[in-house]
Amino acid sequence: MTHLDNTQAAWTANAPEQAHTPLTEAQQTALDRACARIAPSWPLDRLIAVSPYWTQRGEDAATVAARLSALGNVHCLMPPSHYLGAWQRGEITERHLAAAAERLDYPGGYKNLLVVVDELARLPHWHNVSDLIDARRDRQHKMAWRDEITQQISQFCAAYYQEDGPLNAQRLNAPSGKRLYQHWREITLKDRGIAILMGERRLRRYFATLPETEAGLFEAAIAELEVEADRLEHYAQALLLDINGWAAWVAYLEWQRALGTPEGEVEGEREAPASDMRSLLAIRLAWELVLWRYVRAEQPDQAERLTRLWHAELVELPERVERHLHAQQPLWVWQLASELAYQDPLQRALGEAARAPAPASEAVRLQAVFCIDVRSEPLRRALERQSPAIQTLGFAGFFGLPLEHRQDGAALSQPHLPGLLAPRVTLKSGTGEGEARSAKRLNWQARLQEWSRTASASFTAVEAGGLLYAGKLLRRSLAPKAGRVPLAMDELSWHWRDSGEALSLADKVALARTVLGAMGLTERLAPRVLLVGHGSHSSNNPHAAGLECGACGGQSGEVSVRALARLLNDPALREALAEQGLVIPEQTRFVPALHHTITDRIELPEGAEDAFALSEEERAWLAGAGDQARRERAPRLGLAANEPELEKVLERRGADWSQTRPEWGLANNASFIAAPRRLTAPLDLAGRSFLHDYDWRTDPDASRLELIMTAPMVVAHWINMQYNASVTDNRKFGSGNKVLHNVVGGHIGVFEGNGGDLRIGLPMQSLHDGERWRHEPLRLSAYLAAPTAAIDAIIARHEVLQSLVGNGWLHLFALDDETGEILARREGRWVAP
Repeated sequence: MTHLDNTQAAWTANAPEQAHTPLTEAQQTALDRACARIAPSWPLDRLIAVSPYWTQRGEDAATVAARLSALGNVHCLMPPSHYLGAWQRGEITERHLAAAAERLDYPGGYKNLLVVVDELARLPHWHNVSDLIDARRDRQHKMAWRDEITQQISQFCAAYYQEDGPLNAQRLNAPSGKRLYQHWREITLKDRGIAILMGERRLRRYFATLPETEAGLFEAAIAELEVEADRLEHYAQALLLDINGWAAWVAYLEWQRALGTPEGEVEGEREAPASDMRSLLAIRLAWELVLWRYVRAEQPDQAERLTRLWHAELVELPERVERHLHAQQPLWVWQLASELAYQDPLQRALGEAARAPAPASEAVRLQAVFCIDVRSEPLRRALERQSPAIQTLGFAGFFGLPLEHRQDGAALSQPHLPGLLAPRVTLKSGTGEGEARSAKRLNWQARLQEWSRTASASFTAVEAGGLLYAGKLLRRSLAPKAGRVPLAMDELSWHWRDSGEALSLADKVALARTVLGAMGLTERLAPRVLLVGHGSHSSNNPHAAGLECGACGGQSGEVSVRALARLLNDPALREALAEQGLVIPEQTRFVPALHHTITDRIELPEGAEDAFALSEEERAWLAGAGDQARRERAPRLGLAANEPELEKVLERRGADWSQTRPEWGLANNASFIAAPRRLTAPLDLAGRSFLHDYDWRTDPDASRLELIMTAPMVVAHWINMQYNASVTDNRKFGSGNKVLHNVVGGHIGVFEGNGGDLRIGLPMQSLHDGERWRHEPLRLSAYLAAPTAAIDAIIARHEVLQSLVGNGWLHLFALDDETGEILARREGRWVAP
């Protein structure tokens, strides 16, 4: 009796579950490695950019790109037509291509892109069991298995993970050992619709044959599918790529658990919760096993073909990854050439600025500290042009405050810091109306929003509201108007997050000293120091948080700047700082401000008190800078720079609930520069650079440089890679057409349409204007004006930096801010760029 006959006999009826050999250590490791390759995706209400390749940074970028292409038909590079267009426009030249080929040590042909297109088209891709069965399925009359698998798992996950979903009580009240896979198996066994929908009436009995535990499932599936340990990792990753959106959500939940682990806790001191990623993988593998058993038992005419094709897939898998790696080499030459085309003029300009004589200094009357967000660069440039008495600086938009913010009456707190970090301080704010009244007001607002904005209430809310609601609809449609109200922060209290204890004066002094030191504001403070956060206010936009401040956890920078200004203006704190040698001049006042990134208006959220802290001339500087910045930006939005009342036009654009492109966000970002402002001030960087002020002479132990390299530079890389990946493969790493979006679970993410996988990344309308891409996918070019020895020492201490720089995920340069010399770090050495 053959192996096929054995299997058919075993699974024709509801046979008892067979015992299988426990997984070997190599098989367990393979599954763990596959699960660890999924990067997290943050929920909509705290949406921050993250590189979808983050968890694979330990491997060379080209290797990762080839594996993703082979396993999931994922594109990490632009198509040849994109590079051809850049060549025809003269953006990429022969010199760039020759330099790129030499650097990559590629001797083959790369100029004939038609050959590249042909070779890429002939590349074979990996096929799961479900794909092989789909190849012989009557697709005119029956739904594809791949589509149904994705839909069924996705709908289950949506019901399971949403906080008020149909499976919420089941999830919360389940025994502690019950796993995600077991919940799915239980629900699926009750679902008679799958067999009906797929036209396979005997299918349901094969779900009943699935092992009750995920450990048993892995043992059975790996044994029956005959997957060797050296193939298992790739196979498991391919399965997770099928449901990459929900895998990214599970990775986010596990990221948050890891952030919540107390600092210094040694692994093993407490039992870590079992990974839902393993369980999600088990669910996807269970479908493979069900279909394998079903076809072999119910469709014997196809069973032999399926077995033969499946074994061929496993045998050819390593070779396929290698073929993709080889075929993509010419595209990597073109990709690097496009990056060199961007770097060359920038490096020349930085070198010239470094060698230029320093401009005559003038007494500084106004200092403005902006977020390093690329949208700040044009506004900083515009503000400095208003007067030589203005100095601008760049710093991460959370301004160094490790906060989470909780409004009076709210049960939950919102993190206001980068996703890499865990909050240490809880900032509570309110109007003084009392906790109970605030809670009642917030609850009423939440219920009203839930009633009026959920899909099921979209018509009943209008009918119940009658003509009053109709009037509101007409006003919002015909004359949209932004209505942002400043946060209620009349009263502030600072508490340690872990203990809940209030921060003492000494605690606040230590916090303020750390923040001022990190910003380089320990001396030569101007009479007025503007702390400029930023925010974006758009309507009917599930991805609105993605336009807010990424360093503030996808929130507006308002909380951070208002809290820090209040802290630094405190006379008691200033007196204590002075006793420690850090003197803030008596005439210096810190003024919180907010850069509205849709209109480029600089608002003063504290109102009249801070408005009058600035002179009439200083307020005119802010207005003039905003006007100049928005006129520079208007053509990119299809508006005329001389448009009358441009600010109002942009404000209506943000309030218009039919507007799919309120602004371009951080599209076209390409570089990160940490250097004295005198190097970048003369340059028009076109809103493509993250600008962080840094002077190595005031940082003798390179501690500030270490903070810059391990936090802002990494965050800039995350943003850069999210935009790149959303362009190169919007199907897998982007969220498609935002017109079709439906929010999942209130905040988890979106579906495109009514189903499919959870969509991550950026929608097309954030990247493409209907005619061309608004973001050019280039790897981040990071320029650090610091000694190479200091940079090397920091890289040696951090695995993240070693991986990003050593594996080609970003370009790192050292800039001499006196001679203008620039060196590139490649293969652990500093060489001419």
